[in-house]
Amino acid sequence: MAEHPAYPVGLRLTGRRVVVLGGGQVAQRRLPALIAAGADIRLVSPEATPSVEAMADTGEITWERRPYTDGDLAGAWYVLIATSDAEAAEAASAEAERHRVWCVRSDDADRATAWTPATGHSEGVTVAVLTTDARHRDPRHTAAIRDAVVEGLRDGTLVAPHRRTRTAGVALVGGGPGDPDLITVRGRRLLAEADVVIADRLGPRDLLAELPPHVEVIDAAKIPYGRFMAQEAINNALIEHAKQGKAVVRLKGGDPFVFGRGMEEAQALAEAGIACTVVPGISSSVSVPGAAGIPVTHRGVAHEFTVVSGHVAPDDERSLVDWPSLAKLTGTLVILMGVDKIGKIAEALVAHGKSPDTPVALVQEGTTAAQRRVDATLATVGEVAVAQEVRPPAVIVVGEVVAVGPHGTV
Repeated sequence: MAEHPAYPVGLRLTGRRVVVLGGGQVAQRRLPALIAAGADIRLVSPEATPSVEAMADTGEITWERRPYTDGDLAGAWYVLIATSDAEAAEAASAEAERHRVWCVRSDDADRATAWTPATGHSEGVTVAVLTTDARHRDPRHTAAIRDAVVEGLRDGTLVAPHRRTRTAGVALVGGGPGDPDLITVRGRRLLAEADVVIADRLGPRDLLAELPPHVEVIDAAKIPYGRFMAQEAINNALIEHAKQGKAVVRLKGGDPFVFGRGMEEAQALAEAGIACTVVPGISSSVSVPGAAGIPVTHRGVAHEFTVVSGHVAPDDERSLVDWPSLAKLTGTLVILMGVDKIGKIAEALVAHGKSPDTPVALVQEGTTAAQRRVDATLATVGEVAVAQEVRPPAVIVVGEVVAVGPHGTV
C-alpha cells in the first residue's frame, strides 16, 4: 500500500486525559508543551528524571510510580510512549489501537499513529513542521526548518503580508551594546514593524540598513531643537509621530533605563496619553566587559559590582555619586561615560583609600568590530587614556577582576 503523508492537526487538550509512559529524557522534553496545553497528564513510570519528578511534586502532572499495565490508557485522548521497556511499548501501542487513541512512539515512529512535529512559537503563532516523506524522516531537518521560520518571524525578516501585529504607539527599545546581533528578539521584531525609527548615535546602526524603504529613520542628534532642550525635542518628535497613528520605535543604545533617559521619554508619553512599550536591552555595563574577557564578578575575587556614570567629575557640585564610599568597596566598579573624566575619577578613588595599583581596563566600542581594550592602573589610567587616545563610547572597569581573564595583564 502506498505511503501517504501525515495529516497535520492541532489538538486542544485542555482538561483532557493524556497518558505518558516513561519518565526519561524524552518525556522531560515533551511534558512542558503538554502542560502548557492544559492537559490532564498521567505519567506511568517506575522512575523519572529529577526535572520530571519536580513536575509531579508541583502538581503539574500525576505520577504513578509503577510499570505500565493493560487498562492504563482508559479515558485517554492522546498517548506518548517514551519508555525503554520494549514489551510495555508494544502492549501500550496495541491498547491505544484498540481504543482508537492517537499514539506517539519515541522508539518506533513507523509503528505510531501520530507524530510529534518540530514546533516553535512567535507572538501567538505556533509553527509546526512535519516531514512529508515517511521513509526519510530526519528530525534535524524539520527542526532546522522550524528554527528558520520562527527566527524569521521573531526578527522581522519574515513578515506576513497585509497583517500588522502592532498598533500605533511608541516602543522604547534597548539596542544593546553595539553589535546588531545583541539586540533582543522582540526589539528586532518591533523595528521591522515600525513606521518611524528615532535612533541614538550609540544604537546598533547596522540594523537601520535592514529596514524597509518606507520606514522613516530620524537621527535623534539631528532633530531641530529650536527653543527646546534636546530631550524635549526628542519627546515632542515621539509624541507627534505617534499621534499621527504611526508605530514609532525609539532605538537607544544599551538599556533604555540605564543612563539612557528612557524614563523621561516614558513619562512624557504617558502625560500625552501615548501608549508606550519598554523593551529592555543588554546593558553595556555588563556585556562590554564580558566581550573583553572581564567578568564583573568572580568567585573569590568580587562578590559585587557597582555601575556609575562618569559624565560628571567627582569635584563637580552636580555629582550624585558617593566616591568616598565607592573607594571602600572591594568589588568591581564599572564606569560609563567617563573617558574624559577618568583621570579625576582615579585621583578621587585613590585619595579616598583605593590602592593606586588597582587594575583598570578601558574597553572602547565594545562588542563591535572596532573593539579594543586598554589596560592600566588607577595610578596610570589618566595618562594612559590620553596617550592611547581612548575615545567614547568606552566602558571602564576598575577592580581585581580586570586581571582574572587571559588578557588581564597590567
